[in-house]
Amino acid sequence: MSIGVFDSGVGGLTVLKEIRKVLPNEKIYYLGDTARVPYGEKTKDLIIRYSKQIVEFLLEKKVSAIVVACNTATSLALDELNDTFKTPIIGVIDAGVKTALYTTKNKKIGVIGKISDSQDIIIKAAAVADYTPAKYSDEKIKKKDNEIEVFSKACPLFVPAVEEGILEGKLMNQIVKTYLDEFDGKIDSLILGCTHYPLLKDVISQIYPEINIVDPAKETALDLEKILEENNLLENDAEKGNEVEYYVTDGEDKFKEVGTMFLGKNIKKVNLIKL
Repeated sequence: MSIGVFDSGVGGLTVLKEIRKVLPNEKIYYLGDTARVPYGEKTKDLIIRYSKQIVEFLLEKKVSAIVVACNTATSLALDELNDTFKTPIIGVIDAGVKTALYTTKNKKIGVIGKISDSQDIIIKAAAVADYTPAKYSDEKIKKKDNEIEVFSKACPLFVPAVEEGILEGKLMNQIVKTYLDEFDGKIDSLILGCTHYPLLKDVISQIYPEINIVDPAKETALDLEKILEENNLLENDAEKGNEVEYYVTDGEDKFKEVGTMFLGKNIKKVNLIKL
């Protein structure tokens, strides 16, 4: 029994990286659906179909839990996946939203993402009044529900900049300021609503040190650990040097190149598959 992680491309590697920090001894299978990226331009029915295909592939690997490391797939397909499969499946939205609700002091939360992804997360975050006691039982959250203000911003240039390795310097500073200056002095918490954005945490924090950066990748990894512990699913089955197996549906060389930058370590092998 192992862990399955999937995304439409390489962005989900930021989630994988956090999972590896929290659960270094667990075997992980990562699948990037690079042949069909981006998911944000697809219909809901198509994203659900793609996601089911991927889950079925991961279940063939005997995974004990699956992380949907894609904001669009989380928003549009997660409920359907949990209705269809018995294996625990979690996404990358709720953990970040809950953390922001816990940590905000002025009740003003910012959300950034690609156009489609940010809209998906904004809907989740803005609907705090609809959180049910069964899911969010903490009294602090329930009291804040109707008072939270959500400020959203699409930051489409962040993704190509990250994939080109532009993570700091004058150009990156200017791009960040162009998008986020309007948040300065207004919000106290910022949800990174795209899996590429954790690579920009440092530069954002340097420019806006008063804003608490909420990284859903980190929070999702902690949620996964809790689920595995509660269900006695921790296996400690990772073999040294083969802790993660990578699969893509296209462009294995490009994935290896960009993925190595995302993880900060060399990806030795990427397997090409057809779904």
